[in-house]
Amino acid sequence: MAVAGREGPFHGLLSGDAGYPGPLDVLISKGSDALNAAAATLAKGPVINLDQVTLQLPLPAPGKIICVGLNYVDHSIESGFTPPDCPTVFTRFASSLVAAGKPIIRPSVSTQLDYEGELVAVIETGGRHIAEADALDHVIAYSIFNDASVRDYQKKSPQWTIGKNFDKTGAFGPYLITADELPPGGKGLRIQTRLNGIVVQDALTDDMVFSVARLISILSEAITLSPGDIIVSGTPAGVGMARKPPLFMKHGDVCEVEIEGIGILHNRIEDETTPAA
Repeated sequence: MAVAGREGPFHGLLSGDAGYPGPLDVLISKGSDALNAAAATLAKGPVINLDQVTLQLPLPAPGKIICVGLNYVDHSIESGFTPPDCPTVFTRFASSLVAAGKPIIRPSVSTQLDYEGELVAVIETGGRHIAEADALDHVIAYSIFNDASVRDYQKKSPQWTIGKNFDKTGAFGPYLITADELPPGGKGLRIQTRLNGIVVQDALTDDMVFSVARLISILSEAITLSPGDIIVSGTPAGVGMARKPPLFMKHGDVCEVEIEGIGILHNRIEDETTPAA
């Protein structure tokens, strides 16, 4: 585990080192005080050269991965929908997640793998019936997601779940940035997706139909949120499916999602290799 300040290098400890504070998911379950104490401990550790380590998922198995579709007005319109009056919600499973720097896998059954850059909110304290005015007090950190979608499978039925859950298509990371380091609710941040260095999505998080606080409040009307749950808050316009001609990701492509103040999520695209019959 490693930590970095705004300008400084990364410092960290290995799991076997004396004073290692524990895995990130456990720290989040203990709250921000435990996370801050861990950060202070890690900051005293040796410098970590990120070029010499393999980054893992910041949270390898969130209890719930709640995703929101059609949450930017322009994306709703380009997808053929009217901006919704209620959030369009679907879920991902942990088996679909892939870490920064590791390949997003284009499945052998489809050539319609699309990119979707998104802001992630990580829940610190859970609950139900959370008031919108209090909702951001329940967020401990933010991160980046590429909700890579297999469009033909997404459209096979009115429910999107299968097209959103192919193995190794949900890129997540590379960092968690604590909520105090960003504007409340991640408002006003620039979100940009680049495919092979070309900008394909470029927007501000202000353009969300439902803010992070509003999403938490609405979701908690039905669902008890828990520490470590993540909310993937939707993508702006510019997805490949809506382009003419469509622009889908293929083997060898490189996709980057950058969110101001959080970092860059970088993944290469690789074709699935299937065993010989």
